[in-house]
Amino acid sequence: MIAIIDYDAGNLKSVEKAIQHLGAECKITRDAEEILGADKVILPGVGAFGDAMEKLHQFGLVEVIRQVVLANTPFLGICMGLQLLFESSDEAPGVEGLGILPGKIVAFPKAESYKIPHMGWNSLEIQEDARLFLGIPQQSYVYFVHSYYLEAADLSDVAATTEYITHVHASVERGNLFACQFHPEKSGEVGLQILKNFCTL
Repeated sequence: MIAIIDYDAGNLKSVEKAIQHLGAECKITRDAEEILGADKVILPGVGAFGDAMEKLHQFGLVEVIRQVVLANTPFLGICMGLQLLFESSDEAPGVEGLGILPGKIVAFPKAESYKIPHMGWNSLEIQEDARLFLGIPQQSYVYFVHSYYLEAADLSDVAATTEYITHVHASVERGNLFACQFHPEKSGEVGLQILKNFCTL
């Protein structure tokens, strides 16, 4: 069973629908025992970094997420779920992220003719050995919605990048920990293949 962590962050239903479409069993939950007992765990989410961390603390999920990662259970962060795995965000100065991976979330620089938030389809430059992108061709397009982007401190964690105003770390992978800044559940066949790769790890 795949546990989809519920911390009132929105976008849970579309992730659930995509996973069910692939024929995998999943459940939206914030129950610690269910999450810790799951075969795989997904942390989706849209919204603000500070609010999201506050909710994770409120529901007692910070320690649960750390235990899942320590147990080497396959874990996938999506959009806000990627950002929360890192140490801090320009969006919420002084708020500590989960700090599971080294790096920070920074605001896009302003640039003429570029809109913020970044909303739309961008192509990916994929690392050769990235397990989440097995069978995905280089320069495949995926769907983004974000105003802040990841600067990973350890470049060996970066599984895919894209270009929008600047060089964006679009996906990370370390052991059984995976995360995407883009929304695979809204990225058509490419996104479904990414989710399938995660489901079949």
